[in-house]
Amino acid sequence: MTMDRFSFSLRPRVARWLALAALGTQLVACSVFSSGNTPEPKPLAPIEAQFPVSEVWQRDIGGLGDIQLTPLVRDQSVTLATASGTVVSLHPATGEELWRASLDERLVAGVGGDGRTFAVISAQNEVLALRDGQVQWRYALPGRAFTAPLVAGERVFVVSADRSVYALDAENGALIWDRPGPVDEALALQHSLLLTAVRNTLVVGMSGRMVGINPDSGAIRWEAPIAIPRGVNDIERLVDLVGHFSRAGDSVCAQAFQAAIGCVDADRGLTVWTQRLGGSAGVHGDADAVFSVDATGRLQGWDRRDGRQLWLSDSLQYRKLSGPLLVGRVVMVGDADGLVHLFDRTDAAPLNRLQTNGSGIRLAPVFASNTVIVITNNGKVYGYRPD
Repeated sequence: MTMDRFSFSLRPRVARWLALAALGTQLVACSVFSSGNTPEPKPLAPIEAQFPVSEVWQRDIGGLGDIQLTPLVRDQSVTLATASGTVVSLHPATGEELWRASLDERLVAGVGGDGRTFAVISAQNEVLALRDGQVQWRYALPGRAFTAPLVAGERVFVVSADRSVYALDAENGALIWDRPGPVDEALALQHSLLLTAVRNTLVVGMSGRMVGINPDSGAIRWEAPIAIPRGVNDIERLVDLVGHFSRAGDSVCAQAFQAAIGCVDADRGLTVWTQRLGGSAGVHGDADAVFSVDATGRLQGWDRRDGRQLWLSDSLQYRKLSGPLLVGRVVMVGDADGLVHLFDRTDAAPLNRLQTNGSGIRLAPVFASNTVIVITNNGKVYGYRPD
């Protein structure tokens, strides 16, 4: 992606912030997981490892807390953050600590970065930009944000909880442009939202739509619906696109909170397909298939080209799963007991099961330098490689 620098006089900031009710993902399938009503998961069957994997390193970064963590994955680093203010970068092949910053404030979202500038969101509604482990600048947002910034083209892009979008100069934090979110949305999710780039287009989730934005001006280039808000109240109409997505070339697939999944051609701005699906864990995949987890913990595979369901597995139902990760022939997903389950991508046949610790895994594993990296709630980070 190329995003050339530009300069012009900044237009005045129009103060705007909706009265928001921040809602956590516990709203998903509340009728299923309501107090006293949680169905018991099926007992796990004994498994013989068909795909041997070994732990190659382990590190401790401190408990995650309530941060909306998006690991920043690059070839030679994976950068993580905790709610207590720790930002740490590890070498994915060895677990070696590359650098660490200890910020004297709580964080609610992170991490974005381009290898030089790293950005997080504080509980005081500030964007913090780090270089060499030190705070380079701060930008005060007019309201809450729970999505890791995107750093690209010498800019820092931020989407706030009310779906407003900001472009900041990565050098000094100056506002370049901002685009207000929809004015008719009364509620917002306390959850990471879709924010990425495809070629020279910024791609953002706005309610149930995937929106392509000109990164130079903030002008909308296209809108592609994944889910249409429906329901009798504001909670039922929440269909924001969550942040764990899958990109393969110009194809971007995402999950709309408690409503649907779908894929969009981000070059043409066209919805390719959608399928109804409750949940908020997000999706992952490659050029051929996309994998999802629904609100009750059913793992599903979909043909990326047309949305045809390839298979459905309920073997982990009600285990409160993380988002999925696809690596080669293996789909991996973590659960609330700290187990990582490996399945064959073609038919969901179980391949292996890994034990971390009992604190649970709430975000999808990530992959870098031929190493799968798993982060647990209490801040233990594990590196695994196939034998």
